[in-house]
Amino acid sequence: MRAVTIFQRRWQARPLGLLAALAIAAGALLSGLPAFADEPTTPQPTASAAATGTEAPRVDLILDVSGSMRATDIQGKSRISVAQQSINDVIDAMPSETQFGIRTLGATYPGNDKAQGCQDTKVLFPVGKTDKLEAKTAVATLRPTGWTPIGLALRGAAQDLGTGQTTRRVVLITDGEDSCAPPDPCEVARELAAQGTHLVVDTLGLAHDDKTRQQLLCIANATGGTYTDVRTQDQLTGKVKQLVDRAGTTYRTTPVKTTGADRCEGAPLLAPGVYSDREKFSEHRAYRVPVRPGQELRAAVSVSLDRAVARDYGVLLQATDLSGQELVRGTDAGSGRTDVASTGVRWSAPGTSSSASSSASSSASTSPTPSAGATTGTATGAGTVCLIVSNAFAPQPGTLADPGLPLELTVDVAAASPAPDGPAAGLGRGWVLLLVLTGAGLLTGLIFGWLARWRIAVWREN
Repeated sequence: MRAVTIFQRRWQARPLGLLAALAIAAGALLSGLPAFADEPTTPQPTASAAATGTEAPRVDLILDVSGSMRATDIQGKSRISVAQQSINDVIDAMPSETQFGIRTLGATYPGNDKAQGCQDTKVLFPVGKTDKLEAKTAVATLRPTGWTPIGLALRGAAQDLGTGQTTRRVVLITDGEDSCAPPDPCEVARELAAQGTHLVVDTLGLAHDDKTRQQLLCIANATGGTYTDVRTQDQLTGKVKQLVDRAGTTYRTTPVKTTGADRCEGAPLLAPGVYSDREKFSEHRAYRVPVRPGQELRAAVSVSLDRAVARDYGVLLQATDLSGQELVRGTDAGSGRTDVASTGVRWSAPGTSSSASSSASSSASTSPTPSAGATTGTATGAGTVCLIVSNAFAPQPGTLADPGLPLELTVDVAAASPAPDGPAAGLGRGWVLLLVLTGAGLLTGLIFGWLARWRIAVWREN
């Protein structure tokens, strides 16, 4: 009887050992399987402007405080009170590194002497590190007073922002056209753009007459800025916040101006970097990028809707070879709810393990640091990829077609990154794993079944 008990205990202990052996065998088999793709690496935080030695973003807000700002036609509130509340909200949300200033026009001279009234533009709060309490207190003291010297105020804002290699923004809030020309504000905007000062003027109109709209569109178009027809308090606050944030995300890199061609032959040859261009309604713009074997092309494009466009539009970015054969494409479509349409593509040169892919998004993405500007000539020893930017925009009635819509193209060429194998390879790994687990389950079931029958037989004998 004792021998039977000892024998029974030994067999009772064996299932654990068998299961352990099976686990070890399965682990050894699985360890020989190809590994799945690594998880994406978490991006490191972007260094601040002070830490990297780059210039901080600079924004100068021009506020119209002329007599017409007394009108109470924005949700039952006066135009000036709506503007003041929006500016306060923007100041509260201001990033700490932003260099912010406020300039007024028509804020101090109440008289009828036009010559004197048309000189009325002053710095209310100088461009620099923002003391939020001081800035909000200064805004609260403003009362609608005088004339509307927009052209002179634009020149003053350019001086307020100073010089440098970063893009600087002027945000103009007004309810009327310039009442003091000359200087004509459109001509001033063109002068600033021609100087290469990297100055962008965004305009926001609180009145809705055609003459004011056309003038503000002209100012924005000349500098690559945007125009917004403001109807509500929330719209004004949201737009100014967006523009200030945009200054903070674009100030580190100044786009290089380039001009795309209507076909790949003769198109500019671009090195990695960020480029600006303008594209007319329903136009195609071509650019060339050299990509060597073992390299991956990454490109993204954003088209700003700086004027009224028809609903249901789209942007297409294609990478093709020089014969016109498409390699990969990215698209973005919209219905008038955003002021930017963006998309991007990735493509690896033949002979690499990375596969082509494309992605589209409606927001701005991180731009790679440019290593060089545009170049000309041929790419010795490199294959050339043609990037084609197309749009399906149409202007709303009365909207100017010229100049074209502002376009920003980001180009990067990097070492091709390993990509997951195709579906067949992944499916193969899945079948092997399934077979191993099935075999282990069957073997364990057989062993437990045999042991159960043996124990019943022993019990009957006793």
